[in-house]
Formats: sequence, structure tokens, C-alpha cells
Amino acid sequence: MPSTTAASTVYDQLRTLKREAATIGSIEGLISWDQETYMPAGAAQARSEQMGLLARLGHERNTDPRLGELIGACESDSELMGDDRLAANIREMRRDYDLKTKLPSELVEELARVGSQAQEAWKGARKADDFKAFQPWLERMVTLTRRKAQCLSDGVELYDALLDEYEPGATAQQIEGVFTPLRERLSAFIQDIRQNGTPPDTAPLDTQIPATQQHAFGLRVLEALGFDLETGRLDVTTHPFCSGLAPGDTRLTTRYRDERFTDALYGTMHECGHGLYEQGLPKTPEFFGTPLSDSISLGIHESQSRMWENLVGRSRSFWVWALPIANACFDNALGAYTPDDMTRAVNTSTPSLIRVEADEGTYNLHVMLRFELERALISGDLGVEDVPGAWNERMKLMLGLDVPSNAKGCLQDVHWSFGLMGYFPTYTLGNLYASQFWEAIKRDIPDLEAGFEQGEFAPLLDWLRTNIHAHGRRYRAADLCEKVTGRPLSADPLMRHLESRIRPAYGLH
Repeated sequence: MPSTTAASTVYDQLRTLKREAATIGSIEGLISWDQETYMPAGAAQARSEQMGLLARLGHERNTDPRLGELIGACESDSELMGDDRLAANIREMRRDYDLKTKLPSELVEELARVGSQAQEAWKGARKADDFKAFQPWLERMVTLTRRKAQCLSDGVELYDALLDEYEPGATAQQIEGVFTPLRERLSAFIQDIRQNGTPPDTAPLDTQIPATQQHAFGLRVLEALGFDLETGRLDVTTHPFCSGLAPGDTRLTTRYRDERFTDALYGTMHECGHGLYEQGLPKTPEFFGTPLSDSISLGIHESQSRMWENLVGRSRSFWVWALPIANACFDNALGAYTPDDMTRAVNTSTPSLIRVEADEGTYNLHVMLRFELERALISGDLGVEDVPGAWNERMKLMLGLDVPSNAKGCLQDVHWSFGLMGYFPTYTLGNLYASQFWEAIKRDIPDLEAGFEQGEFAPLLDWLRTNIHAHGRRYRAADLCEKVTGRPLSADPLMRHLESRIRPAYGLH
């Protein structure tokens, strides 16, 4: 559109305001990343004040009445709204503005400030296995998050307002409707392989690999998958995450231990998937700060990470390529094993305590547990003091495990410490989307996995760039799924994927 038109002038003003707000958000994200990586413990109090101030400033920018006026002017302009991409941008700006204006600035600031403090309290409590030390902080965060939900809710279940922030349009009832039958299918599947299959040899995973060598291998894998280390980096933290901070700045983190080197490998590949999505979003000067430069939903974001971690990383074709490189980095520590040995070892399905280390067959049960608990916390049906007992009870019911400590139970995840409630269900949605996308990808690229054996991952990344990343928030997640795959989201592709990988590892057909 010519820049001389009145419509263009209004839209340019709108983009300028959104870019300024996004810049504040990127600074907030940067100091949050620093808190999780290099910040000295003594800076915690000052950091909480910094986080609170930036959250308030960003909220004020995003709720500026002038912003609302400009959005309204764009909505009434037929020329602008006649462009599909711009219309989607303006539609999502309206959604964001209407939601954010429901939240008082002081609540936004307090959530950020207390969340920063609670995060540090969680780190100490997890290390000391001391839930009582974290309990008052969790109580404060639950209270604040419930207040936030009350501000955003339109008479629906409070949890829906939180879920909508991460997975627009989704409701707790819909999630429950998906999770309940999936839980039954997963339980039956796991029981079948445990009763009728022969567990694969997992000795390769017990190989002791120093963290420095694991890091070198992880960097080789990142580069091969297509992650641009000129506009990104990999660091170490307590709980791995990815931050897409700004154009040209995407940060990944991972964690290492000498045993089970695949935990770090798959954690790195998982965050790489997030990072590839962030690097593929259209964060050009034209779009940075607008919804078209943002991810569609956390479910779609998670589909990218789980795809690279599991559908790529646990395939035989991946290990044909990766095993020689691993041996080069690990002084031939895996020299006694073949790609088939590695593939079987990484496709076991054994209930375990830690979500981020769980196998594909049991992972979603960990998510369902958290969904049930946080939904009950927000409704008031579960008190914070009762979280450890409720957690342990569900772990026994869902996974058949006794929880030996809170550090390996309700203190293992960072999310609740800074109010990310409504977030956990998107992990399983991501698995569902990833499996359904994968079937479409393999139809479009029949020789996809043959290419992996040669280290050719670019065709997959190109497909994702075109079909997922380039759209930003142009489509809702469910609409994108149907557009890309030709059908609504279903659990069937996920179950087909699990059966195709795990059953052969157990000698079943």
C-alpha cells in the first residue's frame, strides 16, 4: 500500500506503538533470561523490582488509549481490511488490546515482581527438597493468578481465561474432552507393551559422557538442524527453555549430567525446535511487534519442539547420521553400538518421575496430572498446602510410581513459580499437532527420512518455514491444522506414531 494514503499513515502509527511495546517486552525477556543463566543470587531483589517496572511500562504501552483509537481507525478502513494479512494483524491487535485493558497495571506489575521472587524461592526449595519454603510463594502466585483470571473471565470457568492466553479459543472442558480418551488409549498401550513386549537394552544411555563433550555434540546437532548460531546461542540453566527476544536474538538453554547423555541431547533438540520457530517468524522491520511476527499458540510452538526432539531425534534415520558424529565428540564412547541399538534404546516406554525426561509413551500422562492440579488450584478445589499429597496420589494412579521427594515431585517444574497456569495442556496439544503435521510432511516429502541419514534436514525446515512459521498469528491453531493437514486435530496420528516407534523397540508388530 502506498505510504501516502491516510490508511497507511494510521497503520504506520499503530505499528510504531506496537514495536515500542515489543521492545520493552524484549528487554523484559532479556533480564528474565539472565536471571535463569548468569545472574548472581544476590541480585534477586533488585531483579524483581526491574521485572515489575518493565512489566508495568510494557502494560501501559499495550493499553494506551491511543493504541485503541488507531486499531479502531484501521478496523473501519475497508482498504486495510481488504488485505488478508493486514486484516489478521489488526484482528489480533484488537484481541490483545481488549484483553490487556482488562488487567490493572498494578496487578501486572505485582505478578512480575512476585513471580521473579518466587522463581528464586523455587530454585532454593527444589535444591533443598523443601516444599514448605516454597509454599507461601506459591500461595501468593496462585492468589495473583486467580485475580488475573477473574479480570479476564467473561463468566466462564476461571481456568479458561488463563488457558486462552496460551492457546486462544481453547477451554478446559475441550481439553478434558481430548485428554480423557487419550489417557485411556495411552494407558492401554503402555500396559500392552509391558505385558507382551521385551524391553529393549538401554545400556547405550548409561554411557558416561562429560558435559563438555555433550555440549560440543549438541552444538553440532543444532547447526545441522538449521539453528543459526549467529543469531542465537546455547547456555546452561536449571530448567531448559527458549527465548525469542528480538530480531536476530534467540536464546536456547539446556542442562547436563554425565549419565544419560540423551536427556541433554533431546532437551537441546527440543529447545532447538522452539528456536527454529522463533528464527522463522517474520520479525522483519515491517512486522516486528505485531501479531504477524508472533507464534500462533503455545500448542503450535510445542509442536515444533516435540517434532524435532521426538519425530526426528528418536528415528533410526537420525541415528544413522548422528552416531558417527557423537562418537567423534565422545572419544568413541558409543563405538560398540549401532544405529539400531540407539533407536531401540531411545524408544522405550517406562514410567518415570521427571516430566522433561519422560519418554514419548508416558510424557502426556505427566501433562494431564499437572492440568488437573492447576485447574483445581485456580477453582479453589485444591489448597496449596495439599499439592504434594495430591501430586503423589496422581503419580501413583497415572504412572504407578511412588514419589520419593518433592524435588522429584511437585517442585520439579518452574512454571507455577511465575504464574504460568494454563500453560501445561499445550504440551500435549503440541504432541498431537506434531504427529498430525508429520503425516502431512511425509506425504509431501516421501524421501524425508532417507535425507536425515545424510544429515539433510533442510527440506523439513523449509516445509515448516512455509507452512507454519511464515504465518505468524494469521490463523488460529485449529484452523492452521486443518489448512495444513486437511482435517481437524485428532489423537489418531499420535497413537500411530507411538505404535510405529515403541512397539518395534519391544519386539512387537
